[in-house]
Amino acid sequence: MLTISVLLALAAYALSAGGFGTADALLLLFFGLTMPWSVIGFWNAAIGFFIMRFARDPVASVVPSIALLRGGEAITASTAITIFVRNEPPDRVIRNLDTMMREIDAAGAAQSFHLYILSDTSQSEIAALEETEFATLAAQWRSRIPVTYRRRAVNTAFKAGNFWDFCERWGGQHQFAVTLDTDSFMTAAAIMRMVRVMQADPKLGILQGLVVGLPSTSAFARIFQFGMRLGMRSWTIGSAWWQADCGPYWGHNAIIRIAPFVKHCHIPKLAEGGVLGGHVLSHDQIEAALMRRAGYDVRVLPEEDLGWEENPPTLIEFIRRDQRWCQGTLQYGHFLFLPGMKLVSRFQLAFAMLMFLGSPAWIGLLVVGTLALAASPTPADFIRPDAGHALLAIIIVMWFAPKIATVIDVLTRPRLRRAFGGTARFLASVATETAFFILMSPIMWICHTLFLAGLPFGRVIGWIGQVRDDHTVPWSQSLHQLWPHTAIGFASLALIAAVHPAAFIYVFLLAGGPALSIPLAVFTARPAIGNLLTRIGIGRLPEETAPPVALTALALPAVTAAARTV
Repeated sequence: MLTISVLLALAAYALSAGGFGTADALLLLFFGLTMPWSVIGFWNAAIGFFIMRFARDPVASVVPSIALLRGGEAITASTAITIFVRNEPPDRVIRNLDTMMREIDAAGAAQSFHLYILSDTSQSEIAALEETEFATLAAQWRSRIPVTYRRRAVNTAFKAGNFWDFCERWGGQHQFAVTLDTDSFMTAAAIMRMVRVMQADPKLGILQGLVVGLPSTSAFARIFQFGMRLGMRSWTIGSAWWQADCGPYWGHNAIIRIAPFVKHCHIPKLAEGGVLGGHVLSHDQIEAALMRRAGYDVRVLPEEDLGWEENPPTLIEFIRRDQRWCQGTLQYGHFLFLPGMKLVSRFQLAFAMLMFLGSPAWIGLLVVGTLALAASPTPADFIRPDAGHALLAIIIVMWFAPKIATVIDVLTRPRLRRAFGGTARFLASVATETAFFILMSPIMWICHTLFLAGLPFGRVIGWIGQVRDDHTVPWSQSLHQLWPHTAIGFASLALIAAVHPAAFIYVFLLAGGPALSIPLAVFTARPAIGNLLTRIGIGRLPEETAPPVALTALALPAVTAAARTV
């Protein structure tokens, strides 16, 4: 609150150059609405960096249960491994599951696990493939790890309903459930470590593992998940430290204590009669809040070798996934004032909503700011240069704080520098991702704004399958999807270039990405560009430099290509 107050005061002073009018007040309002996400992200990163660098055991500082483990404790709890699939070919799922089960079997823990493949597939051709191929998988593992395949004919309550159906049918047979998505992969060591933590701490209801991107040859995915890797650890450690036992649940790559989940975490169907009514699409954070309300801890384990996920290979696929998250997250508003919830749990729900609700404010800053600047005799009559530059510098530092923390950490640790491909490759990747982030952020702000604007008119999205393989994006598809973004970006840049060209670079920070969104979507989807980035090491992850045995077994093209790179 103090940081936001100071920034608002600085912004008000900066905007008072030619007097403080209606446009200035509107800009200050929009700026204030964008602040919570940026400021909290900055402080998460600052706290996380301090813990990463100076705590004797950074993980134990946010998950005290870790201190109870000595390593090698027997796995005594019966654990279900649940994976949720919907309308996607099963071959990749089987590849990941088979590798994981081989590791569990080799570790001598097969008797404690049971795999459940929980399908909501509605397409008959894929359903037929699932029945055949998952039956073959079950037959291969029958004598070691039981495999149960179940397909629901109706996708009632989306993914939350899928898991609840599992709980009602088989939950009583197990103490814990590991949750995986179609694109998830966890090693046996990670799963057993999380089981041991749950066994050691009976107060722990949900333990969420840190999820990082699986090495990819898609240009879009490589750059995006490199940025996630830079920002996620400091951000997660910082937030986990102060959120403590009211931590997050992200719906996959986590472990749940089934009995209290069944007793306390059922999500009721919302009243019909609105676009945000009916069944809840994004269930995870609500379930975390309900678990904490019941007296059980929810924590996140910030270790980078616990599990991976595949990120969308194109901007178009990323937008589709993001729209589903946007709709589901807005439903959290129905639960903000649920009786008995912890204050931090309420914050978790509100903060998730702000990620999307803050986007129209950013677009308001772009549109109103562009018009107000164009109407001013000079840029100095619109904003005080000294205060304006200071404010811009602070905002950029806050935007990039989680990544800056990791960049410092990597550059000061020789082993980490080598893991990311060496200093030169790492810095080249940082520069590439920085430019990518500056372009991508306003594109997504416009996407959120347009989606939110369409909700009152019935524009909704359900739980849909994703295209996970690398593929091209035609110019026609990109134009159809992104022409509004391009129009907004070009209009802003053209107006400022005509009236105040000296301010062009500043407006470009918000308008450049939308103006270039169509070619960005096309070129970052081209396999040739992705293969080039993979060969030269842009976006290199530690799993490509020294791949874990489990990832080697997956035969990922990105890992294979990195092995050929000097």
